Amino acid sequence: MAEAGVDALIVQAANNLTGTAGHYRWLTGLSVASSYLQAMLIPREGPFTLVMHGDAEVVSKLDDKDAALPGVGTRLTSWGFPGVHYCAPYEASLMAKQIRLGGYRKLGVVSHNTMYAGFKKALSEELGHPVFVDMTPRVDAHKAFKSDEEIRMIRAAAKMQDDILDAIKDQIRPGAYDYQIMSHGHYLGQLAGSETGYMLGSSAAPGEATLVRRAGEHGRRMQEGDYIYFQCENTGPGGMFVHAGRYYVLGKASQELQDMFGAMVEAQDFTVGMLRPGASCPDIFAEFNDYMIKLGYPPERRVHCHGQGYDNVEPPLVRADETMKLTTNLNIGLHPAIARKDVFITSCDNYLIRADGEAERLHQTPRRIFEL
Repeated sequence: MAEAGVDALIVQAANNLTGTAGHYRWLTGLSVASSYLQAMLIPREGPFTLVMHGDAEVVSKLDDKDAALPGVGTRLTSWGFPGVHYCAPYEASLMAKQIRLGGYRKLGVVSHNTMYAGFKKALSEELGHPVFVDMTPRVDAHKAFKSDEEIRMIRAAAKMQDDILDAIKDQIRPGAYDYQIMSHGHYLGQLAGSETGYMLGSSAAPGEATLVRRAGEHGRRMQEGDYIYFQCENTGPGGMFVHAGRYYVLGKASQELQDMFGAMVEAQDFTVGMLRPGASCPDIFAEFNDYMIKLGYPPERRVHCHGQGYDNVEPPLVRADETMKLTTNLNIGLHPAIARKDVFITSCDNYLIRADGEAERLHQTPRRIFEL
């Protein structure tokens, strides 16, 4: 902040349950689970000011004594609701008053993408369109590098998902609906201390694609011979994201399915050889696509692999447009895929780029198709 000449940071977030609001959590330690916004004013020195949903026009002097709100000196509440358009200025007005009170002129904004447009617009108008500096790239460079404590939580999350991937076998049977299987996986995660996230995947008949479907799209009922892709996309205790997915078949897996999944395991290993500190993400992406084309598969058009942690997807992204280089202590979700109309095959695991520069697979679930 001193280098950028910024007097205070503003970060606003919501919906941490679905894998966003990680910048807010990294800066404040708080998870904004609901859709109600929370906004934090973080001065270069001194306690924070929190603006959040609550009773109208209430000022609470906490003086950093509330264990649930560490670092917060003042909490301001309003009765704003994101689905009610005329509420948009309420929290922004409270924040603007505090900014004027502190005499802050040059303001840093962190994570424009998770800030409600109504809040940002009203704040700019209230303050007379002040100087806003985008501090997100500076924060991202620190947020991506995981501390020893964060790595401990990441390992715990991977272990939790391994346990879910093993236990879910008992729920996959003829007559079971996808939503029942996915819901049971979520339930197991909650019992293990998972804070946020969800389960992805779907079932299909042989010759049809199992897509990465979300809740609300899990109405299919499994039959003998079907297969299902089940992916854990949740956090462990402490709120760190990792993800892992496997295929389960009610019967015998086809040779084509075995061959294509094996090819994606090999593609994971090919990529792991490039996950080294100092490596360029666009270079890795280009080399991986050359590898896929030589094997006769289509090039990757999604994100090939990416950072995870406080957000489900966070920098660095192994993609053509990423500017951040790889470093040590990165938590990387890796999921090469073959996507066609008749098939979608991937192998999804997380890797830690350790302090010694080596990439370690965090998930211990065998990389194979489970025949039930």
